[in-house]
Parts: sequence; C-alpha cells; structure tokens
Amino acid sequence: MKKNHIDEIFHSDIFSHLPQMSYLPRWGVLLMDLFLCTIAFWLSVWLGSGYFKYPEWSSLMVNIGFQYLIVMVVQLFCFWAFHTYSGILRYSTFIDTIKVLLSNVTAGIILIAINKICDMAVGHHPILNTVLVIYVPIAFVLLFVLRVGVKTLSESIQSNSTSPRVMIYGTQQAGLAIAKMLRSAGNNPYWPVGFICKPEQHMRRYDLAGLRVRPLNEKLFEYMEKHNIKHVIISPMVMKEIDPTKDLQVFIDHKIRILTTPYFTKWDNVDEIDAQRIGRIDSIKIEDLLERPKIEINMDNVRQILQGRVVLVSGAAGSIGSELVRQIQRYEPKLTILLEMAESPLHDLTLELRNKFPDRMFVPIIADVRNRERVEQVFKEMRPAVVYHAAAYKHVPLMESFPNEAIRANVLGTKNMADMAVKYKIERFVMVSTDKAVNPTNIMGASKRIAEIYVQSLFKKLHAKDENCTKFITTRFGNVLGSNGSVIPYFQKQIAAGGPVTVTHPDIIRYFMTIPEACCLVMEASTLGNGGEIFVFDMGKPVRILDLARNMIRLAGYTPEVEIPIIFTGLRPGEKLYEELLNQKETTLPTNNEKIMIARVREFEFDEVSARIDQLIEASHLDKPFTTVSLMKQIVPEFISKNSIYEQLDPR
Repeated sequence: MKKNHIDEIFHSDIFSHLPQMSYLPRWGVLLMDLFLCTIAFWLSVWLGSGYFKYPEWSSLMVNIGFQYLIVMVVQLFCFWAFHTYSGILRYSTFIDTIKVLLSNVTAGIILIAINKICDMAVGHHPILNTVLVIYVPIAFVLLFVLRVGVKTLSESIQSNSTSPRVMIYGTQQAGLAIAKMLRSAGNNPYWPVGFICKPEQHMRRYDLAGLRVRPLNEKLFEYMEKHNIKHVIISPMVMKEIDPTKDLQVFIDHKIRILTTPYFTKWDNVDEIDAQRIGRIDSIKIEDLLERPKIEINMDNVRQILQGRVVLVSGAAGSIGSELVRQIQRYEPKLTILLEMAESPLHDLTLELRNKFPDRMFVPIIADVRNRERVEQVFKEMRPAVVYHAAAYKHVPLMESFPNEAIRANVLGTKNMADMAVKYKIERFVMVSTDKAVNPTNIMGASKRIAEIYVQSLFKKLHAKDENCTKFITTRFGNVLGSNGSVIPYFQKQIAAGGPVTVTHPDIIRYFMTIPEACCLVMEASTLGNGGEIFVFDMGKPVRILDLARNMIRLAGYTPEVEIPIIFTGLRPGEKLYEELLNQKETTLPTNNEKIMIARVREFEFDEVSARIDQLIEASHLDKPFTTVSLMKQIVPEFISKNSIYEQLDPR
C-alpha cells in the first residue's frame, strides 16, 4: 500500500477524532474493566489454588482457560446489566461505586449458582468456590482503585491549572454540591479552595470535602489576598437566608468578584449533582443584591377569584402586565385576554405564553384604552370577570414634556376601562398605580392620582346604591427592578460603553421591588379588598442611587470614579430627591398580609370630581399644556411641581 494511502486512512474520520476526545469512550472503559477483572481472576486462582498446585485441579470438569472464559462472560453480562461503563471515570460518584460493587457481587452469586447446578447435574463444579470468594473482593478493589485514581489524578491536574481559584460561601448541601461539580467538571473555569461560613457557625477548625472552612471576617480577606483569590461563589441556599444588600457588600468593598448559580431549592443526592443540574456559574447581578426574601401569598384566596374565570389584563405586554399574565396562569383561569396597543411586544408575549402554557387559552387584542368605543367592544364581546388595569404612561421626564398625553392615557384610559367595568358588571377591577401618586411633584404621578380618585369615588357612589357592585381596588408600589426604562438597564449600558455613569443627584434615593414581587402583591391585594381601598406595599429600605451605581461598576470589575467616572446631571423635571414613604403607620392601616397596607387618603364625591375630570380630559385635547396642568392642580391640591416649568402655577 502506498504511503499516501496510509496517510489518507490515518487522517480520515476513523482516527481524526481521537486527539479531541475529552473522555474515554464506553467501550474503552469496558475493556479496561475486563482487563482488571482478568488480573483479579488469575490472582485469585494463584491465591485460591495454592500457587497453582491445588490437588483437585484434575477433578475439575473444564480446563483453566475455559474457567476464565466463563468468569469473563458472566462478569461482562453483569457490567452490561448495571451499566458500570456508562459513566465518565473522572466524574465517578458514590453511585458509580455501588454499581461496580453490585456487578461484582452479582457475578459471584451467578458463578456460585453455576457451580451448584453443575454439582447437582454431573457431580463436578467448574470453578473452585475458594477462587470465586477471593475473586469478587479483588475485582471490586481494582475497579474501585481505577475510578478513584483517575478522579484524583484529574483533580490534581486541575488544581495545578491556571483556572482562577474561588471560595464558596455556604457549607450546606448546595455549597458542597457546587464544590464537587467544580472539582469534577473539566471544562469549568474555577477551582474551589475553601468554604466560607458565618462567624457564629465557625465553632472550631474543620474541613469539608477536603477543603478548609473559614469564617467571614477580616482574616478571611487577608487570606484571600495572600493567596490571590479574587472570586467567591454564593450558594443559593445562603442567598435565601441573608440580606444580600448588607451581607454581600463586604465582598464588593474588598473587590472580590461575586459569582452565583441559577436559583434552586432542594438537593436529593449531592453525589449525583453535575454541571447540568447546577447550571452555569455567572457573575451576580445587582438585581440579586437588591432582591428580598420570597413573598408568601394566600394562593387559595387568589385561586377563588381567578379559577375558571375570564381575566383581562390591559397593558398586557408591559413589564408589570406581562408578569401578571404569567402569574395568573397558575390559578387556572378559563381565558386570559391580553389587551395591548403595542403590536410587536404583544406578538412576542403571545408566542411565549402559548409555549409555556399550552393548556391555557389566550386572546391577544390590539386596542388602545383611550379609545372608548374599542374598549366597550372588547368588554361586550369577551365579558371578563376580573380586570387588571396596568396600561399607562409611566416615564416622569417624558410626561413632564407631554402632560396632555399623560392625561389621555392615564386618566381617560382608566375612566374608559372603569366605566365599561361598571356597564358590563365586572366583579373586580384592580388598578395598578405608583408611589409617585403620593404628594405628586410631576405630571405622571398627578395623572395617576387623578385616576385613583376617579375609581375610588366611582366605587363609593356605586356601593351606596348596591353592595354587590364592581369592586374597585387600587395598588401602589415604587420602582420595579428590570422594568422597561428603569435605572439598572440604563446604568448597565453606560458601564458597557466604558462610562461615564450619569446620576442626577448624589443624595437621591429610591425604593425598589422586583417585578414578580410587585405582581404577587397586586394579586393578593385584589383578594383583600372589599372595594374602594388603595393598597400600598412594603418597599423595604430605600436605596441610594449613587451607591447603586458604584456597586454596579464594582460588580462589572471596574473601580468607580477611577476606571468608570460618575457624573451628576441634576434632577430632571418633576423628579423628587426622596420618594414618599408608603408604609408610615400614621398614614396606613394594616391588613392580613404584613407586606400590604391600606392608605389613608382623602375621599371625593363622584359627581363633583367626575365633572372636573371631564373638563380636564377636554382640555387635554386642546393642546394647551399649561391649562391642562392648572386643572390637574385644582383636582389634586397637593400636586406641587419640582424642577419644572409648571412651578409657576403653584401658589407662592
């Protein structure tokens, strides 16, 4: 055969994949196991037969070669039955060890059974029972040593690699599973060197899975700096128990990069955990630091008002509306109506919902809440029982420039929806409002306050005549993490571009809540209300926006005000320096849920306020913004403009 033919064969796909193999194939593991079993057999014969001089060899019905063949066939069958060859040697676990043990013990039992059958049939047994008794433990030891040796060698090689060293915060099952996954997964970019626990948990010096456990104190950071450890992985179980805003700040301050894994709750068997179950390790996000413990709601109460009902969500493709739609599906509604004026987001949401909830029914409807005839058409045809009204304009600076649009969307839109809810006898109408409606200083907040006044006074009038009228419920909350146009995505884009990061004022603070958390509370509030209430949510502690920006820069791996500058641009039109507290005891009443309070607000007579709102809506169509804002201030006397051209309309 010519040399070029030989080269062609060698470089074909028969051999070309071998250099890229990251693990031994199954047949390779099987052959290696059979080779070790061969050694175990001959060693057992040597020991069990008195160094090959056993006096009864001549009484055996088969020669030694055929005995070996019988043992290997039975052992091969047991390997196949227990799939001992299916795992990757360097990832061997306790379960793999049990499989090997069972395969060897089963092979021994089968071979002894063969001996017994042969004794009963012909009076001779093919293999010495002494040899079998010795063979089983020797074979198991050799197979076990192979797996432990390969795993240890692999870990030793990885530990000396250039992968960044990392410590794991958390000594529970989840933390242990992360350590095992990192030590066994060859393609992982981090190598664990120890665990971190809270100081009160560190009673004595001890190790876990061969790694030292160290308390969270200054000595820990001295150790990490000395050994060039720049990363820490937070166990998901620890994330459940700590206050991330406070307890993780110490790592950020010491320029330690915080990593985490996707959230999970329960581990059935730590030894079975692999990279796929834990998920991709990634840098922690600022949203994770601001997130609070999961809110528990009374699901039975929510199910009572949603199960088997037709539910309409306006603004369904928005940040709040879309999450409301997702959470509603847990309670098995008969039909969910997705009312939205933005075509593309509604289309995307519909595709997502039909994929996630194939057993649920959805009707996407393109409609503008400002169009009264279109809104009535939807109510008349679909006949919803429960309405969540989330459609609104929400951006403060934009609405400050376009007050007429704010009135038409937030006031006229709410009026149309509320009026149709009454006309078509809707059971429950839940309006999503904002903390900016509290002592408003901007157009957006004032427009939402006027919408609140309308639905609250409407219910008051209806309830005086009929106790079974539509229940109108209002919910207020503050800034939502990850919502469209929120500050966090804005800062992320600025950091990705190399800065600068723009903050309006060094002292500005805001309250934050996650989208799921906000929607969860909206749904529970809708069950607590008897009608006419304005529910406010416990927003936790306020966050200083400057601190938020600095932490986001540190999490991205930069030094704030050195590598990424921060500049102050001044308060925007209508913007407050401090948001009003929503949970002050003197302005709220408690409910069954400690996270939800009822706001004490001034009540209005519907006939009077309705006439003023109609006048305001008419003015919004005249394109005279000062006239519109002046009428707004008459309806909401506490509306005092800040940093706005409309300050001149306020009393001096």
